[in-house]
Amino acid sequence: MTKPPGTPRIPDCPLARAAGFIGDWSTLELLHEVFDGHTHVEEIRGNLRSDADVLAARLDALVARGVLKRSAGRRDHYEPTPLGRSLRPVLLTLAAWGNRELAAGERGMILVDTRTGEEVEPVVVDRATGRRVDTEAYAFAPGPAASGAMRARFGRRSD
Repeated sequence: MTKPPGTPRIPDCPLARAAGFIGDWSTLELLHEVFDGHTHVEEIRGNLRSDADVLAARLDALVARGVLKRSAGRRDHYEPTPLGRSLRPVLLTLAAWGNRELAAGERGMILVDTRTGEEVEPVVVDRATGRRVDTEAYAFAPGPAASGAMRARFGRRSD
């Protein structure tokens, strides 16, 4: 039986769930605008060169998903919720990955320490140990609520 497009191969896969939650690239662009302090609808619209109706639908969807909220007393301003702010590290590391193969002089945008102005490179670390998790020492494994498909996918480890 063929699955409809966009249906994850393994329904309880967190990567598929995250990709489905984020949706398309425009969601990340919109969040990038808000994280950069552009919170007014017209400012976001101008920066993204977006149609007003399309932008309104995207903003409404992000509000419905709990990623953004309308600023108190300001119907046309948006700010990230705690859930929305939790996506910022994803954007930072994705942008750094996008710059990875570019020479320093070819980068159109870089991440800097706002106190020093020095370029920084984000990495993903384990909260408990501070160790980088982008090494072979870390791997996915089935979680306590893993489906049979997830257990079959990750239960074959020979390490």
